[in-house]
Amino acid sequence: MSVPQLEDLGDLAGKNVLVRTDFNVPLSGGEISDDLRIRAALPTLRWLQDHGANVTAMSHLGRPKGEPNPKYDVAPVRERLDELLPGVTLLDNLRFNPGETSNDAAFVATLIEGQDAYVNDAFGASHREHASIVGPPMHLPSAAGRLLAKEVEILMGVRNEARKPFVAIMGGSKVSDKVAVIDALAERVDSLLIGGGMAFTFFAAMGHPVGNSLLEEGMVDYCKELLESDKPIVLPSDITAIGPGGELFNPDAGGEVRQVGQSVPEGWMGVDIGPGTAAEFSDIIAEAQTVLWNGPLGVFEDPRFEAGTKHVAHAVADGAGFSVVGGGDSAAAAKQFGVAEMMDHVSTGGGASLELLEKGDLPGLAALRS
Repeated sequence: MSVPQLEDLGDLAGKNVLVRTDFNVPLSGGEISDDLRIRAALPTLRWLQDHGANVTAMSHLGRPKGEPNPKYDVAPVRERLDELLPGVTLLDNLRFNPGETSNDAAFVATLIEGQDAYVNDAFGASHREHASIVGPPMHLPSAAGRLLAKEVEILMGVRNEARKPFVAIMGGSKVSDKVAVIDALAERVDSLLIGGGMAFTFFAAMGHPVGNSLLEEGMVDYCKELLESDKPIVLPSDITAIGPGGELFNPDAGGEVRQVGQSVPEGWMGVDIGPGTAAEFSDIIAEAQTVLWNGPLGVFEDPRFEAGTKHVAHAVADGAGFSVVGGGDSAAAAKQFGVAEMMDHVSTGGGASLELLEKGDLPGLAALRS
């Protein structure tokens, strides 16, 4: 699948170019705590400037629910962008206007007024049919920015041409969030390693008690069908669990922490894959030629339960295979454990990367090709 490139826009000298960026950066006390998403857009913005364009960027920030909210003002982003690359105009938070998420034609008209071309470099938002994503390509010559084009090239390569053995690691809390991508990957991978909270719904499907662990009753039948198929599903063999009275993120509350098997005792809660599973998963990862990791294997934000995710993160980073981290919490974990720079590709879009792997296309990409 190809999308138009920046070069396809032709001569941009003196032209006004509107760029959809993803500057949804984390803020703490009104200050940017990580400017990675701003820096990731610089190659596209700089290329446009170098080719004589007058560049206007636009982005959402947080979830202000369709009205101005000082908490989500883009002023800190505008200031940092001006430090990194002076001369780029940044519009107000797109989601201050309800027309953004509803893809309102009048809001699209406001955005494109006076613009000669459009560039989408916001991969992380390209699975949304929002005004700033799918609207401008209907009216302006349009192209993918460098970041978006790279994401598409790498993820579609993993989807369609992954070198074997191909290993996918799926974590996170809910099976229901990842049914479609699990189905899609199960047809392509040689091993699908399941961890995180979703593992307990699979255990329940096997008839094991799961105590107070996360459980999606409505997904048990789906997990049972998957396990009874010939799909290469690999589940944890042991679990780190916390006993009655224990609380996440509060060691002082008490509660024993120990390893259990696939059956979690009553009153206990599974919170991480165990050391045996971490070793087993790492052995499989070590043999892989392609590795896709999406979702943590436990509650890694609590230092008591970071071991499984940390072990797997290092296995992915140290392996010889081409490694892709699917954004979101996985990217945060890779950064926390100091291995993000060792991965071949860390996606800027968790939901977008999963949807592209599942469907092979996104609304934002289809709009660019229209």
